[in-house]
Amino acid sequence: MNKVILIGRLTKDPELRQIPTGASCTTFTVAINRTYASRDGERAADFIPVITWNKSAENCAKYLTKGSQVGVSGRLQTRSYTANDGSRRIITEVVADEVEFLTPKSERMSQQTTQRSSYQSNNYSNNDADPFFGVPVDGFEEIDDLDVPF
Repeated sequence: MNKVILIGRLTKDPELRQIPTGASCTTFTVAINRTYASRDGERAADFIPVITWNKSAENCAKYLTKGSQVGVSGRLQTRSYTANDGSRRIITEVVADEVEFLTPKSERMSQQTTQRSSYQSNNYSNNDADPFFGVPVDGFEEIDDLDVPF
């Protein structure tokens, strides 16, 4: 069995690229604090590289930024390549099957405000535009997370 589950924060913005077959691929690194402190009281962190594919990759590149909190589940993979200096390098990374965006609602709201002003500065002035996706909501209204029955 090969299953990995992580929760942490992105160390920088995700990097989206297309591979020669046309598939989308996004890579990012998740920082995860260790549960114990060293003798001097400091907690170290692990920095885990993650790779996502296709629609998940596109969504991660579009909606995640440095500092975003994510939950990742997938599998551990190792691969090797020859570096420019001729040495053999081995990479261990998590290939994500699922990525959950865990950034708190208050942080999402501040990101939405920034995106709304960007949306409006591009000469789109629909007052009924969703601030996160920047598209008209056509009669839909936002509901509080506490009102959802599941």
